[in-house]
Amino acid sequence: MRLSSSTRLAAATSALLLLGLVPSLAQTTSQSGLKLSGDKPIQIESDKLEVRQADSIAIFTGNVSVVQGPTLMKAGKMTVYYVKGPNAGAKGAEAAGAAAMTGSANIDHLEISDKVYIKSDAQVATGDQGSFDMKSQVLVLSGKKVVLSQNDNVLVGCKLTVQMKSGLAQVDPCAGQRVQMSITPPPKSGATNP
Repeated sequence: MRLSSSTRLAAATSALLLLGLVPSLAQTTSQSGLKLSGDKPIQIESDKLEVRQADSIAIFTGNVSVVQGPTLMKAGKMTVYYVKGPNAGAKGAEAAGAAAMTGSANIDHLEISDKVYIKSDAQVATGDQGSFDMKSQVLVLSGKKVVLSQNDNVLVGCKLTVQMKSGLAQVDPCAGQRVQMSITPPPKSGATNP
């Protein structure tokens, strides 16, 4: 059903709001962490969109780009998984339409893969794949090398886990290695550059 597919697309975009509600990641200054602006429009582009209504998923593939306010997310693929419920089939288009109008949706989780890049203001996070669980509000970014940077400050590991409710962020090292962090202090006031 076309209405249901297009409204599912709108509902999927609202789920992306939750990708960026991280209160503070590697907060070395008073600036806020990676986040999306809930009151700004969302622009999603991809080479292809496949909606599998029977499976309750929507798959964006090929050069996926999501922009909202100052935040940009790029990936090769983004899959949105909807909660399957007894009324999901019966209410179909009505539920999806309501989700699009209210900015909320019955989304279980989403997965992003194929070289994930998230940029918000001066902060950039990269990894091979990521996921966001709507119920627990946990964001995970992982890969061979996960990098979180803000200006000259860099944090490197293989897994970044952020609990959105508490703002607690944890970086796990790659196997047999340690987490690496490089912090550049701000210049002293009154100092002159040679």
